[in-house]
Amino acid sequence: MASRRAHEGELLLGEWACLGILAAAPAHGFAVAALLRPEAEVGRVWSMSRALTYRSLDQLVDRGLVHAVATEPGIAGGDRTVLGPTRSGRSRFRTWVTSPTEHLRDLRSEFLLKLVLAERSGIDTSSLLLAQHRLVEEQVERLDAVVGAARRPDAVALWRSESAHAALRFLRRLRPQ
Repeated sequence: MASRRAHEGELLLGEWACLGILAAAPAHGFAVAALLRPEAEVGRVWSMSRALTYRSLDQLVDRGLVHAVATEPGIAGGDRTVLGPTRSGRSRFRTWVTSPTEHLRDLRSEFLLKLVLAERSGIDTSSLLLAQHRLVEEQVERLDAVVGAARRPDAVALWRSESAHAALRFLRRLRPQ
């Protein structure tokens, strides 16, 4: 995961994961961290340590995208703060989760995370799948043209072309009929 943001208002993937989990249902940090363990529902796509999860939640609170909605008794003493998305957080999440992933290299992480989080939140992904399919189709055409025009095999261009074709097959299998 990149530690720097390209733009100040941009969220890191781990922050999107936390926001998406909370958009499905308010929860305390420990419960969010449990869903981000490598073997857990969301963690099988994007996993984070408990420390990084709490840091991401703090960032979301600082940005006004998440706020405390309740407290509940903790198991080992002390109260746990239950967090939920603000109106702004919910709106930003819905926009992000329904927008196609721009780069092929991010399909494995960002796009799969969007699908998992959308399903958890009950968000229909048919428009997302269609938009992603169109975008990858365009990328396949461009990459195939580059590979076809090369005098000798370019390993990087060929890899990108083959990866794009695999992504397109994957999207065709997911698309609603």
